[in-house]
Amino acid sequence: MIQELNSMQAFWLGHLYHASVRGVPLSEYAPQQGLSLAELLLWEKRLNVRGLPVPPRHRPARFVQVAVTP
Repeated sequence: MIQELNSMQAFWLGHLYHASVRGVPLSEYAPQQGLSLAELLLWEKRLNVRGLPVPPRHRPARFVQVAVTP
């Protein structure tokens, strides 16, 4: 079943897709676009609950391998 989006859902889903395609974390994307990170995350959750295809988030590596020399 195809679900139609209302204008608010389309707006936030568009931003989530744009951040994903750019490979930018939402915490960086939101202020660049003048958006609230909390609101962007809230809409990501709402859209997920409705079963809409939300794009994966870009999550930078938190750990990096280092070489220790004696």
